[in-house]
Amino acid sequence: MSTTKSLTRRVLGSTSAKLGAAGGALALGVTAAFVATAGASTASPAASTFSFRLVPSPGIAACLPHAGGRVTITTGRLNDTMKVSLHGMPRGSNFDLFVIQVPNKPFGVSWYQSDIHAGDRGRGSATVRGIFDAETFSVSPGGTTTFAPTHQFHLGVWFNNPNLPFRLGCEPGATTPIVTPFNGEQHAGIQVVNTGQFPDNAGPLSHVHR
Repeated sequence: MSTTKSLTRRVLGSTSAKLGAAGGALALGVTAAFVATAGASTASPAASTFSFRLVPSPGIAACLPHAGGRVTITTGRLNDTMKVSLHGMPRGSNFDLFVIQVPNKPFGVSWYQSDIHAGDRGRGSATVRGIFDAETFSVSPGGTTTFAPTHQFHLGVWFNNPNLPFRLGCEPGATTPIVTPFNGEQHAGIQVVNTGQFPDNAGPLSHVHR
């Protein structure tokens, strides 16, 4: 006998014995409501996950041959949870995670998500919540700039310190560190990993559905 049926009989029997016929009718109503509530809770759709790799950005493999990462997005009823992990990074280094329109230059519309710290083993991770699926987009109807609804289906990670990739030889031919706007101070280094294994117009987030 299921737990729900057993509990139903106990509720009916106990209430009917105490209240008589009228109580039995009331018990039936209460029990029906209980069963309906239990059914609704078990009918909630299960969360789904989608995982993919982060690959070295152009030129990075020459200076950081083991650089890479992995992302797992778990969908939810109202939003999504995205866990990003990095490996093969310089020990004790810091990075900045962005959701971006295209994986490589010029990157397009970009949205700052989180900092990631790589510890003594060159590994680090961050978990963020938001809309990280086929509905991810930005729009600016007016103000300081204007653009139509624009999907962002890719991810990119940047060196927080522009001096680090320069010292590592990740910028061959450069005489000074390359500075990009991809951190909170808009004074970051170059990109280290991205989702460039996916087409520009079909980044991994476009494959996630709630």
